[in-house]
Amino acid sequence: MNERLILMGVIGKPHGVRGLVRVNAYTEDPDALAEYPLSDRTGRRFSLEWLHGNVAQLSEITPKGNRAITDRNEVERLTNTELFAPRAALPAPDEEEFYLADLIGLKARNEAGVEIGSITAVHDYGGGPSLEISPGGLLVPFTRAAVPVVDIAAGHVTVAPPVEVVVPS
Repeated sequence: MNERLILMGVIGKPHGVRGLVRVNAYTEDPDALAEYPLSDRTGRRFSLEWLHGNVAQLSEITPKGNRAITDRNEVERLTNTELFAPRAALPAPDEEEFYLADLIGLKARNEAGVEIGSITAVHDYGGGPSLEISPGGLLVPFTRAAVPVVDIAAGHVTVAPPVEVVVPS
């Protein structure tokens, strides 16, 4: 599994006793989640069929074909399983757009053009995304002011970190 995987959703709690499950989709259109080749971190492959709302029937894709998961206990063991799709399966972004996952690995330069590291992660804890730049673990808010230039084709971003803010205690 060398290909970059993108988190597309998470298996939630069971729904009923027949193996149905709630799924939290991270796609723009939740119904689109069913169209992607999904796998967990271990490479176990899944498909899903939406029944209503966020409730789905999961199937495991095995060499012998799809095996519907109809046992509540098995579904309970899958609770909080993250579902990933290969980056190549996602539609191409529009011009002037990109996926946040595409930023990982880009070189980070300061406004003078000096390389200060590379983007190792994109975090979003609810207040908007931030970029982690290593070495050093510098966290920069992903805003136009702090990251004025993103050039995916050239493989770099320009970073203008905000001055340090000290909050009095």
